[in-house]
Amino acid sequence: METIPLTSLLPEGFDPEQYKVHFAVWNEIEHPIDVLATDPQEWRGWNSWRGVNNDFNREFIFSVAQDKHDATLWLFGGIWQVLERGLEQQARSYTVAPRDDLMGPFIRRLWICHKLTGRNTRRKMETVLPTMTLSSILEESFTGDPFPGHDRINHSLADLQVVVSRARADWRIALESMKGVYVIHDKETGQRYVGSAYGDTGIWQRWATYADTLHGGNTGLKTLLAEKGEDCYRTNIRFALLEYWSMRTDDGHVLQRESYWKDVLQARSLGHNKN
Repeated sequence: METIPLTSLLPEGFDPEQYKVHFAVWNEIEHPIDVLATDPQEWRGWNSWRGVNNDFNREFIFSVAQDKHDATLWLFGGIWQVLERGLEQQARSYTVAPRDDLMGPFIRRLWICHKLTGRNTRRKMETVLPTMTLSSILEESFTGDPFPGHDRINHSLADLQVVVSRARADWRIALESMKGVYVIHDKETGQRYVGSAYGDTGIWQRWATYADTLHGGNTGLKTLLAEKGEDCYRTNIRFALLEYWSMRTDDGHVLQRESYWKDVLQARSLGHNKN
């Protein structure tokens, strides 16, 4: 299929030499696409950040956020006008204002395809525009990854915090009326913690506690958090469901299955379970 150049969507009179493209990528703490989808003020902050160099030295910023799953896909994050350029480095020194009159309807809807080469994420637009193409346009604004299915959850604590902070209806509805046994694992070491949601507490409520406290009150995870530090912990700790049932399921069955999985995964001897 023939690709459609991004230039075909740009407004009349658009001058790329007035723009820098901000290819926002993971900063080892947050994924830019999550920020764009959930926190407009924080996304403004991402586009006002000045490093060592005065990279945003043109009138406009054409901002895009990298997809978490495909490094060649970028979600359009709007056009920003640079009003002031502060001198402080490694700080949000630029004063920027959104220009929704310029391609505003495409914000969080337009997916752009571009293979970024090199480490520089702030480029002159005329140099990259020839290889930027249209991937798709969403019917509604992107609000984050949809619920993948109970048997396909494999998400970091940082991902979970985004879902909980937005109270994503698809996730909440799928999990709030379910009991279950889950595993939390450290992707660096492979060490596991097995837990369960039972009684009046569905999986959603239990996982919301992790999103809030980071450790859910578990002694082993508290120790791990102290060892790793919050930023590393949030990105390395991942959640998955092992089994799940309706809220009518007997709590005794849930606890038996939790104990079973602790044994199978050696979560007591080699992981973070203390009982």
